[in-house]
Amino acid sequence: MVTIPPDIQATDTVSQTDIMELTRADAGFDFAKNVRFRRDIWYLQFSFKQSVRMVWIDIPQADGHMKRRLVWYLLYSVTNRGDGLTSVEQADETFKVEPIQKPVRFIPDFTLFAQDAEIDREYPECVVPLALGPIATRERIGQKLFTTQTMPKTEIAVGETRWGVAMWENIDPRVDFFSLYVGGLTNAYRWQDRPEEYRPGVDPIAKGRTFQRKTLRLNFWRPGDEYDEMESEIRYGIPGQVDYAWVYR
Repeated sequence: MVTIPPDIQATDTVSQTDIMELTRADAGFDFAKNVRFRRDIWYLQFSFKQSVRMVWIDIPQADGHMKRRLVWYLLYSVTNRGDGLTSVEQADETFKVEPIQKPVRFIPDFTLFAQDAEIDREYPECVVPLALGPIATRERIGQKLFTTQTMPKTEIAVGETRWGVAMWENIDPRVDFFSLYVGGLTNAYRWQDRPEEYRPGVDPIAKGRTFQRKTLRLNFWRPGDEYDEMESEIRYGIPGQVDYAWVYR
């Protein structure tokens, strides 16, 4: 198993910005400038089994025949270590970041991004129900295996580890370099305003504002050809790049 520690940053608990809906309406509203927004942040530890793997599945068709499909999948686990942060106001009206522990509802969001210039596309994760049984049988983890649909149904308690699987279909066999983006491992986010795009009294609130979530990026290399796809060709890490990184997207 490869374990990625959470990226715990005190700066995740606060954002400082102008409230553009007010400052655009009246530049004299000084109370709406450099406002600090504070929030509690939680983090999950992510581990995965070596690399992306493959399994062939027979899918029933409408005409009664079976069609074989290749499913790429990533077996992973998430652990709630109780790594949380909160801002506590002090007697002198400053704030101190302190640890907190709380249950976390993990809502997985997996995307496979092909980095090859001739492909350059994203593949959203898709649950293939008929693949779950063969994957569970093959991996033999000894406990329930969750999908992106079943994982969020209950919160993950502090100290609990939960196993899951992410799946993809119809990956272009020419892919040599790809990244997996894993969202939902923290509720840390940031936003950017474009005040010039907001017209007070005309546009809806928050027009020109974009949000980005802290997301884990895992890099993989597949030095094979497009004719005989084998999971043994997939390697964690890309030559000349970092193995993983925390990004906002």
